[in-house]
Amino acid sequence: MVKFGVGQPARRVEDMRLISGKGRFTDDISLPNEAHAFMVRSPRAHAVITGIDTEDAKAAPGVIAVITGADAEAAGLGIVASPAADMLKNKDGTPIFKTVRNLISRDRVRHVGDTVAVIVAETAAQARDAAELLIIDYDDLPSVADTAGAIADGAPVIWEENGSNLAYDWEIGDAAKVEEGLKAAHHVTRIKLINNRIVVNAMEPRAALGHYEADRDHYTLYTGSQGVHSMRNYIAQYSLKIPVEKLRVVTEDVGGGFGMKTFVYPEYPLVLYASKLTGRPVKWTADRSDSFVTDSQGRDHVTEAAVALDKDGKILAVQVSTIANLGAYQSQFGPFIPSLAPRGMHVGVYMVPAMHNRVRAVYTNTVPVDAYRGAGRPEASYVIERLMEKAAREMNLAPDEIRRRNFVPPSAMPLNAPPSLPFDSGDFERNLNDAMKRADVTGFETRRAAAAKEGKLLGLGYSYYVERTAAGMTDYARIAVDGKDGIVHVWTGQQTNGQGHETAWTQLISSRLGVEAEKIKVHLGDSDVLPGGAGTGGSKAVYMVSGAISDAGDKLIEKGREIAANELEAAKADIEYRGADGEPVFAVAGTDRTIDLFAVARLAEGQADLGEFAGDGEYSQKGNTFPNGAHICEVEIDTDTGVYHVVRFTAVDDFGQILNPMLVAGQVHGGIVQGLGQAMGEHAVYDANGQLVTGSFMDYWMPRAGDFPHFDVSYNEIPARSNALGVKGAGEAGTVGAPAAFINAVIDALKPYGVEEIDMPVTPLKLWNIVRGGRSAAE
Repeated sequence: MVKFGVGQPARRVEDMRLISGKGRFTDDISLPNEAHAFMVRSPRAHAVITGIDTEDAKAAPGVIAVITGADAEAAGLGIVASPAADMLKNKDGTPIFKTVRNLISRDRVRHVGDTVAVIVAETAAQARDAAELLIIDYDDLPSVADTAGAIADGAPVIWEENGSNLAYDWEIGDAAKVEEGLKAAHHVTRIKLINNRIVVNAMEPRAALGHYEADRDHYTLYTGSQGVHSMRNYIAQYSLKIPVEKLRVVTEDVGGGFGMKTFVYPEYPLVLYASKLTGRPVKWTADRSDSFVTDSQGRDHVTEAAVALDKDGKILAVQVSTIANLGAYQSQFGPFIPSLAPRGMHVGVYMVPAMHNRVRAVYTNTVPVDAYRGAGRPEASYVIERLMEKAAREMNLAPDEIRRRNFVPPSAMPLNAPPSLPFDSGDFERNLNDAMKRADVTGFETRRAAAAKEGKLLGLGYSYYVERTAAGMTDYARIAVDGKDGIVHVWTGQQTNGQGHETAWTQLISSRLGVEAEKIKVHLGDSDVLPGGAGTGGSKAVYMVSGAISDAGDKLIEKGREIAANELEAAKADIEYRGADGEPVFAVAGTDRTIDLFAVARLAEGQADLGEFAGDGEYSQKGNTFPNGAHICEVEIDTDTGVYHVVRFTAVDDFGQILNPMLVAGQVHGGIVQGLGQAMGEHAVYDANGQLVTGSFMDYWMPRAGDFPHFDVSYNEIPARSNALGVKGAGEAGTVGAPAAFINAVIDALKPYGVEEIDMPVTPLKLWNIVRGGRSAAE
């Protein structure tokens, strides 16, 4: 029996269920008489569909139905929506061009993996076999996959009605003031970099099970998601064109999301329609090859940036111009990610008088790009921290010193000095000092000299990241007490994808109600239970849910005080709840007369007019939080082979008040690995014809445990002022800070070779060629 609350390093309550094989993921869910769907994908990057012959496929063993784009159109099915397109305007004020993404391609395919038909059969194998019998005629069209090349003269146009591949031309900041700063500067540092494309590769592939009940004209979708309510709303409104109350979305366990599982994909409404068409539940589960060409991908920017500095190394202006690849279609939040998501983040943690950021988003014949862990903030942090490190070298300043001279000081907070970010709390110099001490920076040159004697290059890289977590949303929670079983049940509008939400919510409830962990049951996503939910993304879960749970707890206790007052024959005003003291009882103030929480629940259950003993909570968060921290990376390179190792990685983070140090450590470790994964080897490569060259784990490098040292992770808890708990989000921070620290370390190691820039990913071959002088650093 364990009682634990906020701030304690409690072990995850969900782990025993998961490691013993009792997790319940989408593919684990089956319904009686279910059929199986196979999605037929385009092998062409850009082509006109001139004909589809389905007769042989329809006659194949076990086949129940074959659905084409023409069938979907005849059935009145809609589209996959991109609501983010309505949030943006071009810099001249005109609307941006919006793509139309049908559930099944009708007359044209625009990337390898576009859905061209759906086959429903008795078994998944029969559906896959029948796909081989489809005869699809394509007329190939010219394609473009290169990000910057998409707006080059003569590039093939993907959306002819748009006239070019430019999706939008957006800006933020003061271009004229930045130009003034550049002209007045004592020194200007410029950089051109590529933020390489990533395949998300969640451990659990996407899957969906659709069930249509004709007797009540109602749909149920079981799928892995990062929030059931938004998925329900978008599918109902845009894809099926039905009232939202006719669709229920259920998400149980999810094996990794990372932003990618936030979105509606064509498969989800298609299994629902297929269920209605066939009169049977229909299941679809992706294999890994399918995931590579259908899951939204991440990053993919080409950026030119500059920082203007005075003679003392103080920033005068920051200028950033980015070409961002959206892929073939606007994904659900795709247009938002390179523009509004990181708006203002290119100034980092520094006092900056002027900033201008221009973003040109482009279409290419590639998989659509959307949010990937950090969603725009890692890209922005990478730019400013690469600039700061290069500026330090060019001005002959230490990398920590140039940052100290420009940090927003604690005395300036809360800050309101745009374009610098509106920090409400933080002590950036303290975090940097602590990180340098833990990383033993003073001993680095001794280690570098020792490495050189063994034919090794040693480099040290800094990155001071900041990220802005989500706000401006409302979340909900429900707490219900079962008096008969002695269990407190909780539902929230967030969805766990492996972060440990069940443990965190248990800690919040235990602290609020004084109930032991074993008596708390957290339930996963169900759109029918709550009126809405903000979903998991933007590192907002803890402060959103803590607010909603607090409100639900208040309402539950208020209801309980009335019941307890009647039972204890006292005035309601004299009834107090002692949960904060670890006693789940209602009591008459100043006496030992009490009644247990579960006894109150039993009383409520026994009275028809009271019914379920529950509280429904709601919470809105207006202000952002700003997690931040110093990352220091040490890299060793073998000059004979180009093979390198991350020998040390130190992170000192400020996440405000920490709810559970063990959960936070897990999030930081995972985030650092994903950030280093991109920097060290992950890279989605398309050829000139739009074919994904790295289309499987045979060719796509993934980080492994042996690629990393023990991470030295510690915290300075400087409470946020924007929420009652004082917490700052932690889920994406590691991914934001790690890439620049690693790349800066590699460049530092390559100083003897005159290397000033190198792009992600850094491979041993790339380093070997640099050391041997066979190629330039840019190759």
